[in-house]
Amino acid sequence: MGTARLGTTRQDIERAAELLRQGELVAFPTETVYGLGAHAMDAAAVDKIFQAKGRPADNPLIVHIAHRVQLADLADNLPPVAEKLIESFWPGPLTLVLPRQPGVPDRVTAGLSTVAVRMPNHPVALSLLQTAGVPVAAPSANRSGRPSPTAAVHVLEDLDGKITAVVDGGTTGVGVESTVLDVTVDPPMILRPGGVTKEMLRQVIGPLQEDLSLKRNSGEEMDPALAPAANGRIATAPRSPGMKYTHYAPRGEMWIVEGPVDKQVELIQTLVDKSTAEGTRTGVLTTDEHQAAYRADAVLSCGKREALETVAAGLYGVLRRFDELGVERIYAESFPEAGIGAAIMNRLRKAAGYRVIR
Repeated sequence: MGTARLGTTRQDIERAAELLRQGELVAFPTETVYGLGAHAMDAAAVDKIFQAKGRPADNPLIVHIAHRVQLADLADNLPPVAEKLIESFWPGPLTLVLPRQPGVPDRVTAGLSTVAVRMPNHPVALSLLQTAGVPVAAPSANRSGRPSPTAAVHVLEDLDGKITAVVDGGTTGVGVESTVLDVTVDPPMILRPGGVTKEMLRQVIGPLQEDLSLKRNSGEEMDPALAPAANGRIATAPRSPGMKYTHYAPRGEMWIVEGPVDKQVELIQTLVDKSTAEGTRTGVLTTDEHQAAYRADAVLSCGKREALETVAAGLYGVLRRFDELGVERIYAESFPEAGIGAAIMNRLRKAAGYRVIR
């Protein structure tokens, strides 16, 4: 039986909310990407998320809420910095890692002593969460490892028949997942960059630290014990989604070219020509500014380099488009890592399995 595709009418939202209360899986839009929701306090319902996605059991989930009061059932002893961040960034694309309440199922937290929580800033998501009246665990609504879905059609490409329903709220806005910030440590630690940038966070709470595993993402030296192995895993236990496994990957082999932009364009075309001569169907991930500069089987722009928020919004859709076009090897431009650029490069490097040409 296929997945029901619901709209955003009051009747559709009420139906989706009832399905969540009954322990069924419902995908829904947020301001970042589409989430795959289950009643967070129902361990059997949460288990269905892992089955549908093919998600590793030790990868924790983010719990979504619509009201500040719901935090009391999920988190214990909120530090003062959490209150500041909630006031400044909720609802919005910021997930806080907090001390967990004992009643939160281990399946949600991967057995950790913490729980990740956020309040999405999307009218459909908030309406659904308010109507359901329960906290909802919701990772991205895709098969594990695939590019995250930014439209209902992407959800159905991966999960049709594996989940009960998807609420079609159109295309999402931010396009990359939420920032994950661990506030159980001092100073707070960024575990995953996202829509709320480190610059924005510092303006509100001051000093931050970044998880060591993110250093691999920026090309810096890091502890070898934290380096992803050939299977995409990191040796240490993850405290947040997006830390341990290769994510966001298209089916074709992907390489990122880093360096001055003009040199990137030159080198990418050289690499494309070589791959094409070998009989490989080749694509280029670029921006509007350089799209006309390339010759390849597929040259796709994910937005404007001068407006990186458009690149973030278009990134996952472009990765999926390469799959539709049967591209076997992709060469991607790289981007400055200030602001939302940090999240873009984090996702690109994971999608490429850390294949980088400098």
